[in-house]
Amino acid sequence: MTMKLACLHAALFVISPIVVAQSVPPTTQAAAAQNSVVPQPPQPAADTPAKLVVKEGTDVKLKFAQDLSSKTAAEDDPVNLVLDEDLKVGDVIVAKAGAKALGAVTHVKKAGMMGKAGELNMRLEYVLVGDTRMKIRGTKGKEGQGKEGTAVALTVLFGPIGLIKHGKNVEIKEGTPLGAYVDQDFAVPSSK
Repeated sequence: MTMKLACLHAALFVISPIVVAQSVPPTTQAAAAQNSVVPQPPQPAADTPAKLVVKEGTDVKLKFAQDLSSKTAAEDDPVNLVLDEDLKVGDVIVAKAGAKALGAVTHVKKAGMMGKAGELNMRLEYVLVGDTRMKIRGTKGKEGQGKEGTAVALTVLFGPIGLIKHGKNVEIKEGTPLGAYVDQDFAVPSSK
């Protein structure tokens, strides 16, 4: 008798899940079947753009956005510049021509007596890439790495960029070109 009871109990145990599965509405069965499907692999990485990096030492073509003179300039005066050409990484434009850039006067000396010429030195600070500042410098090589802005000051006299010397003062006209370089690798912020 106990054997019959055990067999009957085992039979009910096997039959009950089948009855329950048959009593579930068809839409729930379809949903259950969909949930048991193997998940799809993630989308390929091609959909997410690779991080663009402007490498340290990259040429940056600037031009003065204002006149500058050793006669009127003072130390620590800001010097407004703009990007003269689009800045690109490969074929991607990182910053458009006309993007604002900034420098600062580091040393100025008016023309003096006995024919002493004026002097004007400046340090390059940054170019705006979107809302982010990309540091720039005036020399190709990285000089004075521990002292930001000291050995990397660009001496702006009348040599490398053809500045005109009027009345022995250094005169830089708006639109005068100026070469600069990216100071350190710069990860381009993703556009929002």
